[in-house]
Amino acid sequence: MKPCRILVGCIIVSFCLLSDGALAKNKVKATGVTEYCSGITANAGLYFVTAGPDGNLWFTEQIASRIGKITTAGVVTEYSSGITEGAGSEGITTGPDGNLWFAEFDAVQIGKITPAGVVTEYRGGITCDPYAITAGPDGNLWFTEYNCDRIGKITTAGVVTEYSAGITAGARPYGITAGPDGNLWFTENGVSRIGKITTAGVVTEYGTGITPGAGPDAITTGPDGNLWFAEENVGVGKITTAGVVTEYSAGITGNNIIGITAAGGNLWFTETNSNLIGKITTAGVVSEFSKGLTPTFGDGPYYITTGPDGKLWFAENANNCIGRMKPR
Repeated sequence: MKPCRILVGCIIVSFCLLSDGALAKNKVKATGVTEYCSGITANAGLYFVTAGPDGNLWFTEQIASRIGKITTAGVVTEYSSGITEGAGSEGITTGPDGNLWFAEFDAVQIGKITPAGVVTEYRGGITCDPYAITAGPDGNLWFTEYNCDRIGKITTAGVVTEYSAGITAGARPYGITAGPDGNLWFTENGVSRIGKITTAGVVTEYGTGITPGAGPDAITTGPDGNLWFAEENVGVGKITTAGVVTEYSAGITGNNIIGITAAGGNLWFTETNSNLIGKITTAGVVSEFSKGLTPTFGDGPYYITTGPDGKLWFAENANNCIGRMKPR
């Protein structure tokens, strides 16, 4: 099941929401965690966050259908002009053209926003529900289509191609990333498999070694040359480019493991239901961090990325804040 698209609309907790201009009151914790809340529309439904080409962090607001920008000093700007009302902004990434590209799940579109905030939307050729998006090694953007078991490709000119051959029915493609082998790797949340697609559109699926019902979510390339992925219901998984899977759950407190990123030679992941940030070494040793995060009710940090400042940046969905933490 696609996590929290219904829940985010129901939770009305906003512990750290501050009025505009209250940046000085953002919560800075002794642990090194900082939460930035001011300047973000109330109940925006923060989802994905990515490092932009301009030295800032960019994030999606799934409920508010806006794109946000936050400087490394914590100053927020939001953009809504040109975005379809109710678009449901979700995945976001920096494109090869120096713009930000994002998925509009509910509007069934791909959006582009320049660093100056000018938006263009593309719909033609997309069958359904774009979710995550990444820049490919071929100069195009690649995205997952959650409910119709497809991988989409869009050129920087807005031309879309879809691929479905080789993808299991009910796969529900979710996270996607460029791999170290020149292919795109994606998670299949519905059937608990990992998929690989070449830039020519040839798909291979891997399921051996993945716990049934694991629910793979975000995926990233690790510092060891393998692909690492969050498993909502198990922990963290690793897959080699040859397709060999290892799962890690020891030391992980809860479930709903959603986001994952590489930083400082390790992998960092979010434990949404437990309101924790986890670290896993490439040898599989886990540490967890909770101090400095505002308590939530089962809907804490979502997707996570590494910023241009070397810090971890993550969306706090229920708190309506962007969090920052120094890797350690």
